Amino acid sequence: MKFSIENFVFGAIDGTVTTFAVVAGVIGASLSPSVVLILGFANLLADGFSMSIGNYLATKTRHEYIAKERKREEWEIENMVEQEKQEIRDIYARKGFKDELLEDVVDVITKKRYVWIDTMMREELGLIESKGRALDNALNTFIGFSVIGLIPLVPFIFLILISPSHITAIPFFYSVIFTGLAFFLIGCIRGKVVEKSLFRSGLSTLLIGGIAASLAYMVGLTLAIIVK
Repeated sequence: MKFSIENFVFGAIDGTVTTFAVVAGVIGASLSPSVVLILGFANLLADGFSMSIGNYLATKTRHEYIAKERKREEWEIENMVEQEKQEIRDIYARKGFKDELLEDVVDVITKKRYVWIDTMMREELGLIESKGRALDNALNTFIGFSVIGLIPLVPFIFLILISPSHITAIPFFYSVIFTGLAFFLIGCIRGKVVEKSLFRSGLSTLLIGGIAASLAYMVGLTLAIIVK
């Protein structure tokens, strides 16, 4: 498996947000720590698998679509030579090339078949072929989702091991702290990937996660009041 930081971060953010939302919702409903773990692990496995499968199918579909369009361009270059040359000419004319320079550009591009096809794919169709394998993307997403998404559950795992009958306030407090740090760290990694401010990326990810968690907590708390 080839490591993909983009898909790992994608899965990690979603895993942390959804798992902590489950934790916050359960605690808001005043349910036991065992319920937190049951629903939390169910979320990690079910949602993580679902998300990785979605990533796999999306990547595979894109690869297949690009391959289909490439074959079409290959056929057009072989059977509609002058029309395809004119399309290259029109593309670079819009970029500001004129007269002899324009013709030189067209001549250079159309001399090599793979360059011609690549240019048509990129400039005409706006398609850039990705080297990432669908299975690698799916695995990276699942690992990021499961590993980082486990963080909100860690305090409750220790609670069950040490004192199953203990109140949930203390582990939830630590869960909030751990999750906040995880959000911020993931945001920093994201900022590194997209070459943006690490602090701002970390803060924005923390804010998004906090909103999701707050909404889940309020829903759980509201339902608990209604039921009681």
